[in-house]
Amino acid sequence: MIDAPRRLAAVALAAMLALASVPATAETQVRLGTSHGPILIELFDDQAPATVDNFLAYVRDGFFENTIFHRVIPGFVIQGGGFTADFERKATRAPVENEADNGLKNRRGTLSMARTNDPDSATSQFFINLDDNAFLDRPPGKPGYAVFGRVIEGMDTVEAIAAIPTGAAGPFRQDVPRETVQIESATIVEAGE
Repeated sequence: MIDAPRRLAAVALAAMLALASVPATAETQVRLGTSHGPILIELFDDQAPATVDNFLAYVRDGFFENTIFHRVIPGFVIQGGGFTADFERKATRAPVENEADNGLKNRRGTLSMARTNDPDSATSQFFINLDDNAFLDRPPGKPGYAVFGRVIEGMDTVEAIAAIPTGAAGPFRQDVPRETVQIESATIVEAGE
């Protein structure tokens, strides 16, 4: 007869082996090809399903191709996904419901949806956090900004974009890169590809 400590060890070992055989869930990945280099993004399918579905619909339609990063604020964010190099606003789908209550935080390298003062107004524009921006999270009584992904490769590209001098251009009074930063492609990739 096996004593209690050995029985517990055997059960624990069996449980670890069973868990090891279960594959980890791979999140969807999107590669942005920009005029300053590639950015590989992992999307949080489970935590922000509506936002991820919205973003992927734009990717599948080729919407992001030839849009620009039109807002760059060093130490804060780079924002894009809505305007052409001529500052024409692209027509978008209906807004997506704000999923900022998903427990994800606006940390360096995460992607969140840009929106107006209306919490449920996000369409195609997104931003990449250049720092931990806790004030964008969902504080009590406020809607926050929905995190839906993170940069897993290409923060050097993000930082290069953030370092471009900015000024006024098109309809914007400030924060527009003086050198056009274009999203040339956006493609869904297999994890590890």
